[in-house]
Amino acid sequence: MAKQVVTRTYTASIRNQQRVSDDLDSLGFAASKLWNVGRWTCNRVWSEIGRIPSHAELTAYLKSHERYDDLHSQSSQRVLQELAEAFNGWYGKRRNGDTRANPPKYRKHGDEHPRSTVTFKAAGFKLDTQYERVRLSKGSNLKEYWSDFILCEYKTRPDVDLSTVESVQQVRAVWIGDEWELHFVCKVEIEVSDAPGEKTVGVDLGINNFAALAYEDGHSELYPLNCLKQDDYYFSKRIARCDDSDSDQATRLTQKKSARRTHYFHILSKHIVQRCVDERIGTIVIGDLSGVREDEENGESRNWGKHGNLDLHSWAFDRFTSMLAYKAGVEGITVERVSERDTSKSCSCCGRTRKANRVERGLYVCDDCGTVANADVNGAENIRQKVSPSLACDGGDRSNGWLAQPSVYLFDQESGCFAPREQATS
Repeated sequence: MAKQVVTRTYTASIRNQQRVSDDLDSLGFAASKLWNVGRWTCNRVWSEIGRIPSHAELTAYLKSHERYDDLHSQSSQRVLQELAEAFNGWYGKRRNGDTRANPPKYRKHGDEHPRSTVTFKAAGFKLDTQYERVRLSKGSNLKEYWSDFILCEYKTRPDVDLSTVESVQQVRAVWIGDEWELHFVCKVEIEVSDAPGEKTVGVDLGINNFAALAYEDGHSELYPLNCLKQDDYYFSKRIARCDDSDSDQATRLTQKKSARRTHYFHILSKHIVQRCVDERIGTIVIGDLSGVREDEENGESRNWGKHGNLDLHSWAFDRFTSMLAYKAGVEGITVERVSERDTSKSCSCCGRTRKANRVERGLYVCDDCGTVANADVNGAENIRQKVSPSLACDGGDRSNGWLAQPSVYLFDQESGCFAPREQATS
């Protein structure tokens, strides 16, 4: 087996919580104040010049602000970087037609001081794995004397030993509702299996079937999004009933919805990788959705319809692809991203490109060669063929029946995993 260095995040409890909680509260409050100063500055710049400043511009502008020195300089930079990322996410939602999306808000929590996550990069912490302690730097404004710092005694899971990792890149102090905990972002060396085979599979991500898979040997699979859509509908209704969208109840519902979506992505990516191992797949070819929101003909924002635009943005396509890539990498499977241009219009059997061939959302009919296919599977096969040519192109005789009748896997809430449709109980 080969070895590979990957990034992992390990959670640790703080054993001397009572001793350090006040200092961590001060840092968390300072991070919230700096966020609010940055948010106010963005609003002011927007009013003056009609655009939001970039992360670099915002950092340069606020370096001289008194709130900047409440944290270690690298921690302050990270707060402003998170603000810039939040604005970019808002821009993306608006471009996709999500009129419900709001820009980043000020951080507040009733009459209590808000406690934001504080990130310490290499120069902001010192780790002692022998005694399980980590020293976290304060900003100059919060120090009582020059060498003042916070000394946290941590406890990780029994199977985690930070002394064996390649390196610790960051330490995050995270408020979890009633106490603080530490997240260690580490570089870890893991064993990587040899590729289970040399076959390929194409993966097409869509707005009805989250994933459609087309295997090299002819069979195909669909993964409908019914479960996640039910969650979106349920939590949206619950949140709408809240008196205030910023209330504690609305926040908890939003966090739970996000956590369930993340869980779904993890389970699905793990299942697909295991299916690839079972089928002796060496390469996963997945559509690059970086241009999915642009119309191929005029380059403008594509209109997917009212619900389509909202659903499309709610799926973290890039996040799922990243999960799939690192899980596949552990099994020795390569993930390649290819352009999705024309994959929904082209016939995977004869190659003819014609938009009218997609007669319905789930049906593709080629008027040239007579192929009848599930539209998403046809797209997945076109994606796969960009790396590995089809049998038909090589002169083989390939039936198109597999295109029209894919296997369907559903998320079974009782077992917490994916199962064939006929075996799923919920």
